[in-house]
Amino acid sequence: MSTGYQIDDQYGMYFLTFTVVDWVDIFTRKAYRDIVIDSMNYCIKQKGLCVFGYVIMTNHIHLIAQSKTGKLSDTIRDFKKFTARTILEVIRTEPESRREWMLHRFEWNASQHERNSKYQVWSHANHAMYISTEKFFRQKLEYIHQNPLRAGWVEREEDYVYSSAKALFCNVNGMVDLSYW
Repeated sequence: MSTGYQIDDQYGMYFLTFTVVDWVDIFTRKAYRDIVIDSMNYCIKQKGLCVFGYVIMTNHIHLIAQSKTGKLSDTIRDFKKFTARTILEVIRTEPESRREWMLHRFEWNASQHERNSKYQVWSHANHAMYISTEKFFRQKLEYIHQNPLRAGWVEREEDYVYSSAKALFCNVNGMVDLSYW
């Protein structure tokens, strides 16, 4: 069933949302956030992903991205597959007080879909919204950077480490090698 948020233009710029199944708050742990950062940087360097803005919240990620290679859907698929596999490995091997509960949630979600294996970390949807104007781009970038502010975690957008705000507002190198529009 189509959600209406499809990636039709594989070279196009999109506002994307990747959500953890059942809104599991996995990214409250630094180890899992760092997996996302490392994978995003790998996709930038090795797969031609351009990231214009991002934020990692406790149970979802927002980003504005496009593909230099015209393979945005493939890159997203690979990103989600790799991060899921790596997160599951860390859950199983590192100290994690919620291990059984998280693995149970991921296993149950996998059982609900034929195309999954044993576990499902990410929801299948990417909530892709095509960005065709600078105004829409700026609106979505502002939305991304205000997420931690709205959550009450920081007083200024640029104070949240796991977002592109500091790199863009303060013109410093951030955790992700950003592209600029």
